[in-house]
Amino acid sequence: MAFFRGLTAVSRLRSRAAQEATTLGGVRWLQMQSASNLDLKSQLQELIPEQQDRLKKLKSEHGKVQLGNITVDMVLGGMRGMTGMLWETSLLDPEEGIRFRGLSIPECQKVLPTAVKDGEPLPEGLLWLLLTGKVPTKEQVDALSKELVSRSSVPGHVYKAIDALPVTAHPMTQFTTGVMALQVESEFQKAYDKGMPKSKFWEPTYEDCLNLIARLPPVAAYVYRRIFKDGKTIAANNALDYAANFSHMLGFDDPKMLELMRLYVTIHTDHEGGNVSAHTGHLVGSALSDPYLSFAAALNGLAGPLHGLANQEVLLWIKSVIGETGSDVTIDQLKEYVWKTLKSGKVVPGFGHGVLRKTDPRYTCQREFALKYLPEDPLFQLVSKLYEVVPPILTELGKVKNPWPNVDAHSGVLLNHFGLSEARYYTVLFGVSRSMGIGSQLIWDRALGLPLERPKSVTMEWLENYCRKAAA
Repeated sequence: MAFFRGLTAVSRLRSRAAQEATTLGGVRWLQMQSASNLDLKSQLQELIPEQQDRLKKLKSEHGKVQLGNITVDMVLGGMRGMTGMLWETSLLDPEEGIRFRGLSIPECQKVLPTAVKDGEPLPEGLLWLLLTGKVPTKEQVDALSKELVSRSSVPGHVYKAIDALPVTAHPMTQFTTGVMALQVESEFQKAYDKGMPKSKFWEPTYEDCLNLIARLPPVAAYVYRRIFKDGKTIAANNALDYAANFSHMLGFDDPKMLELMRLYVTIHTDHEGGNVSAHTGHLVGSALSDPYLSFAAALNGLAGPLHGLANQEVLLWIKSVIGETGSDVTIDQLKEYVWKTLKSGKVVPGFGHGVLRKTDPRYTCQREFALKYLPEDPLFQLVSKLYEVVPPILTELGKVKNPWPNVDAHSGVLLNHFGLSEARYYTVLFGVSRSMGIGSQLIWDRALGLPLERPKSVTMEWLENYCRKAAA
């Protein structure tokens, strides 16, 4: 397991936990928590010194070990395949997909606490896992849910800042504006201005990150209701868990939708550190910008069409298929439309990934959710047909390293089924989710004292001269 080394000896799971471990196959080691310790921050206080020592040892003993060769293709190709940053909370394998602290998505679904029997994981449980490397108990998750509720009050000036924008502004523009307005509450900025030792930087960062995570759902819900529901907001129901309360404030209380939101937030929390939003958050944070500034920058990266905005593009493209071919589209019609899209110079949204080389596990778990709750939904059936049609065409095209569907290929169809059909808003949901991964890593960045990120850049002339000398 890729859990923290140096933790207290990991014991085999007993009773219910032992039964779960058996179902996990290769996952043999999981450290279950004692229900007596419900405070997340105290857990981190115990872990941080050990991890600081671990980092020092890694640098002193292996600092000069080479991790690979850098090619011109990597420099010109968006640094693809270049190992260049530390990201503790998750690791993405090209073949098997994402692992959160060593756990795959199916494994998380088995061991993380749920709101209902045999339901989807509670995002608060994944947040605990990302921060500590440990699987929490239900009592710990419930305590964290209550803590997030206690932090969730949003100052009035935040809503006024959003209201200063035209209601026609993109939801991500309004959402990021809300995050920037929250920045005046930054505990890190206050502590830094007063002066504090570097070893303590993680503490106000922790406060900022948990406050930010807690306040994003009401801000995001406000943006949704302002744009799409005539500004009629819905008060929070603080008896609900994080994702369910978010769904409620948006205006969706179907128990199946609450389960979908738990799944959605959980699987979108983190995806290694090299993607645009995560890397941006890490980069800006390395300048000791506070978590609000860092996350706002990350959101602006997430809003790009090649990153988080892709999830809205998928649903719009699927609806364009129906608009041209009708709802009862045949396989041949679908193939024709896919080729038409590609020949026009566009991509088929929702397929391919910068790292993955197989079907995204986040797609797979959403497909399983759809098979369980909405197998007859016409859009889901169309997505299933696309799963058959698109990969062979992209493979035939010969220009795509990964022809398989990613997370975006499915999420919009699920949300649309339960009434959240406004595709322009989907990236905001992504942003709320991603705060947990980016925030968790920011805390560890400060705890480990990671330095300012400053890679070397070169010109084409430098590359040309270097390659001439190398060939001589």
